[in-house]
Amino acid sequence: MCVLIFRAFVSVIAVLALLVSAEGSVGPSTNASFCTESKECLEYQLVCKTDEYEVRHYSPTRWVSTDAEAYFMGVGAAMAFRRLFQYITGANNAGVHMEMTAPVLVKIPEETQMWEPTIYTLSFPLSAAYQDQPPEPTNDKLYFTEMPEMDVYVRSYGGWMLSVTSRLHAHLLTKELERVKAPYNSTFHYGVGYDSPLKLLNRHNEVWYVAEGEPVCKDPQEPTPAHTPHPTPTQLMADSPSDPLPHTLSELPSLIPSNMSSNEPSDSSSLLPSDAPVVSTSPSLEPQRDDTWNSTAGSSVDAEVKPDDAQ
Repeated sequence: MCVLIFRAFVSVIAVLALLVSAEGSVGPSTNASFCTESKECLEYQLVCKTDEYEVRHYSPTRWVSTDAEAYFMGVGAAMAFRRLFQYITGANNAGVHMEMTAPVLVKIPEETQMWEPTIYTLSFPLSAAYQDQPPEPTNDKLYFTEMPEMDVYVRSYGGWMLSVTSRLHAHLLTKELERVKAPYNSTFHYGVGYDSPLKLLNRHNEVWYVAEGEPVCKDPQEPTPAHTPHPTPTQLMADSPSDPLPHTLSELPSLIPSNMSSNEPSDSSSLLPSDAPVVSTSPSLEPQRDDTWNSTAGSSVDAEVKPDDAQ
């Protein structure tokens, strides 16, 4: 008897845990800055973020879905959107009106041919109040999808979610994932839209690829530890305090006296001990006195001062 009661208690706890996890995955739109037109938005945990993508963790959720076959994603999404919108506005067995949630998910196969139509799957996340027991749709083309717990690689972009833009950003995301060697499901990707067709500015769209295994959050090509740059010779010269180099040879200090030619033998005074007095002969360091100039200048002055003697 006790065993049966214990098992029943465990079953109730498990059901409550599932309900809490399901309801907690769809919450108020205020939790996301780009989810502005819906009262409820799909919640997630940010695992990491790089310059090219971010990794998010999503809890299990329940969605209402429908398929549409078309040559272009925009055409198929428009047909599928109409069916889903009718479901949340009363086309269900309970006749209830449910709040519009975000985002709208479009499952896009990777292998498509231009001359063949593609099956696109469009999905709405059910609001928190109907995650456990949603009303059955009256249209037999609608069904419920149980989205498992998953990590996804996300690339965001603005503008409109069209076939061309979705394929372009999907290609850019896969190129980066392959560069960093991140494992992901390459058979399909999700085109994700958060805004109604009436919104013209500040639109937000995303591309999702489901991660396989442990998500890659760091570029393996980055050096570890961080690279420490070594100073170059130019930087060392710039940092060291030194006198500026002369621009011409005339600015170099004179090493040979002006009255000594290179052919004359060196003076024996250069062999004197270091404590002997040294007389500098450099004209740049000690001005030379020219007696000849003084005597000539003096005679010319005397000649001008004594005019009477000339008479």
